[in-house]
Amino acid sequence: MKFEKPTGEYLEILDLTSNCDSSMLNQNEGKLSVIWFTSNDNTLIIDGRERQFDHNEIIFLTEFHQVEKVKINTAKFVRFNKSFYCIVNHDSEVGCKGVLFFGSSSIPRINLSNEDGEMLISLWKIFEYEMKSADELQLEMLQMLLKRLLILCTRILKKQTALSELEDDKLTIVKEFNYLVEQHFKEKKTVAEYADLLNKSPKTLSNVFKLLGQKTPLQFIQERILLEARRQIIYTDQSISEIAYELGYDDIQAFSRFFKKAEGSSPSEYRTLQTKKVS
Repeated sequence: MKFEKPTGEYLEILDLTSNCDSSMLNQNEGKLSVIWFTSNDNTLIIDGRERQFDHNEIIFLTEFHQVEKVKINTAKFVRFNKSFYCIVNHDSEVGCKGVLFFGSSSIPRINLSNEDGEMLISLWKIFEYEMKSADELQLEMLQMLLKRLLILCTRILKKQTALSELEDDKLTIVKEFNYLVEQHFKEKKTVAEYADLLNKSPKTLSNVFKLLGQKTPLQFIQERILLEARRQIIYTDQSISEIAYELGYDDIQAFSRFFKKAEGSSPSEYRTLQTKKVS
């Protein structure tokens, strides 16, 4: 079911089954998606990496994710554009910027408890009902339901990660850093540059990430660059030198060394390997 307005607002909800193909899941420009798996044994290849998903897992995708070789038994799918609801401008309402979307090089995913699952089933039924309504309040009602979905998922993700242990000011730093990396990774590659954008010292930024007990800020930056490099190598016909330049590397050798250190093969070797996998 789709909701579309002449003014550009777009929302789509679908029940996905085994006949779903990757073209349904790849995003059009400016759209964000939520996929809620309602069965076990689902497989997606996202950005060249195979991932398994089971019942009551939810993932969050942006327009930049590339999905291929879909195997979905059953799932529920929500897609919307920023004209319908802009998570950046309304982050104070839902708090999902830099958490569910535009957060890191990994795919944000959550696991629903039985109680959470029942709550979302009820929410989905209301979604379906309101998609069929055609009165002057339909847009506002659908926006409210989407906000509720995003707020619930943001709460769950925080609880299931170390984000729940951060004080509000430190959580804001992490979210803003993640979002800034998404916006600027092609031209800014040092922790100091992002610390400057945040009006923080590099040491402050590093100390906040230590509290998460996971990756350093520099690792987040480098992994985002690598993700984009893999996407360009796999899904475009651009030469390696063109990809390097697009990612902010004037020296192709520096880019190749960076890529090989992380992936274990040169960009050209990686492209050849991925081509063989497809064929």
